[in-house]
Amino acid sequence: MTATTALSRPRGLSRLLLVAAVLLGALFTGAAPASAHAALTGSDPKDGAVVATAPKGVTLTFSEQVAMDDDSIRVLEPSGKRADTKKLRDLSTGAVVRYGVDLHAGLPNGTYTVAWRAVSADSHPIAGAFTFSIGAPSETSVALPRQEAGGGAVGILYDIARYASYAGFILLAGGAAFILACWPRGASLRPLQRLVVRGWVTLTAATLALLLLRAPYTASGTLGDAFDLAALGSVLETKTGAALVSRLLLLGAAALFVAVLFGAYTRREDDGAEDADRHKDLTFGLAIGGTVIAAGIAGTWALSEHASAGLQPGIAMPVDVLHLLAMAAWLGGLAALLVTLYRDPSIEREAVRRFSRIAFGSVVVLAATGIYQSWRQVGSWSALTGTSYGRLLLVKVALVAVLVGVAWTSRRWTERLTEAPAALPEEEEEQPVTVPEDDERAAQLARQRAAVAAARAKRSRDADPGRAGLRRSVLAEAAIAVVLLAVTTVLTTTEPGRTEEAGRTQSAASTPVPNRPVDLRLPFDTGGANGKGTVRLSLTPARSGANALHVFVDGANGRPLDVPELKVSFTLDAQQIGPLPVTPDRIAAGHWSAEGVQIPMPGEWRLQVTVRTSDIDQTTIDKNVKIG
Repeated sequence: MTATTALSRPRGLSRLLLVAAVLLGALFTGAAPASAHAALTGSDPKDGAVVATAPKGVTLTFSEQVAMDDDSIRVLEPSGKRADTKKLRDLSTGAVVRYGVDLHAGLPNGTYTVAWRAVSADSHPIAGAFTFSIGAPSETSVALPRQEAGGGAVGILYDIARYASYAGFILLAGGAAFILACWPRGASLRPLQRLVVRGWVTLTAATLALLLLRAPYTASGTLGDAFDLAALGSVLETKTGAALVSRLLLLGAAALFVAVLFGAYTRREDDGAEDADRHKDLTFGLAIGGTVIAAGIAGTWALSEHASAGLQPGIAMPVDVLHLLAMAAWLGGLAALLVTLYRDPSIEREAVRRFSRIAFGSVVVLAATGIYQSWRQVGSWSALTGTSYGRLLLVKVALVAVLVGVAWTSRRWTERLTEAPAALPEEEEEQPVTVPEDDERAAQLARQRAAVAAARAKRSRDADPGRAGLRRSVLAEAAIAVVLLAVTTVLTTTEPGRTEEAGRTQSAASTPVPNRPVDLRLPFDTGGANGKGTVRLSLTPARSGANALHVFVDGANGRPLDVPELKVSFTLDAQQIGPLPVTPDRIAAGHWSAEGVQIPMPGEWRLQVTVRTSDIDQTTIDKNVKIG
């Protein structure tokens, strides 16, 4: 059940949602630039650039810290041969994160492919590729990689293990919290014990799987590398590897906690005041120790994923721990309550109400921490609807809204609960009967006893209509929670909206456009006699590299005007390049031309044409043009 079960009136829920909406709007309005996944923000040479001579090396600039090795940047000739020295250089200075590789001398002209891969500070693999040309573009035999980093079969298995780890943590931490805080008697219930133990087993197995899959997930993509000891050793040296190992150590402490919870805690004797005091001390010790262990396990996610990178990591990591603990207390307690309602319907009404109060507190924490996390990862309203992360976040919010609606129904059923139903009369129980040793007869009697026991259990469950209705609504909540957890898992592996928008900006600035000649008509007036006319300019193919420039000057009467001087220049203000002067040759009256005009990179260029019609009369015309 969710927090709404603890609200006395719908008005309380409305006020809570109103406050959340106001905070959300304020946070998104004042968002500052940041990201969690690292993004490629620049390269030298640029994507699609045509350079006159071979560069000495290739450099890549990222928005945040990344982990790279000697094979992370590969530069390939048109034939597919490696053009780099296979030695990574860390060129980072201050806040600028830059890596590069040197190129061999004497490289031939043609189109070169740069393929790169890295692991961002939030543990997720990123990769990409682009091309540049020396001299002029050419055909290339290199195929750009189509599979995204962390994809394929290894990516699917890794995501399954991530989901299992979250589910295991929720069952382990939430189930134990339900027993200690809501229903201590449940520690002796076998189905509830199995729920918590299975949570521990699932989390442990998933953590081991993540540790083995980490190397192929971030590098080769080959499943067989999961058992490569050298690759595993490299993983252990990373931040994510250290976090996974720490989680395994904490799970060892969690095993001791579970043993005490289902051992000494269930064997307590409460006949005297001294025994009652011992029980309170044990409960207090388990609560403190369990909270510390659960917070430590939650911290292994915070220390290695989205919260550890980007904006305000010192605040984001403890917020992430609170978010995970609140999620475990809510969804894990929900699973424990569902098991209890089906296996022991005699659970006291007060125990259900205790969980209702805990669920309310959990959802308040989830709302506050979720708003903060959304601001960090999305950052703007456009990213909320225009990126994959933002759309997934909207799906998650919708699921939570549905869950709140179902929980309100659960609250209604909770109000109708009576006290624990009385046990059925003893005479209804099947009494043992002594029969001759006959295997077939014994099996038949065993089936009859099982049927009677099942019927008694069903009558006990259905003895209180309030409990039956509560059981159905909690089952619906649990089904929605399973889907909600899946969406949450996908969110943790999805590129945040901030980074996706930043990547789009970089891509838009660097991706070459198809050949599209620039044809312009620019009126001018130098102010002197015969000073009015029109400049007709043509730039072909109007993209980075060599271009052909033709300029025609017509007088006011439409006839060619033979002016004394004409100059052209190009300036890329965004990159502080230029002005690059071009002095065309006079071909005929009113016609000037220049071949091999070099445009170093694509972008929005400012074109300036200077026309002089006499010794003292001249003017300069400006025009912005898109050059691919």
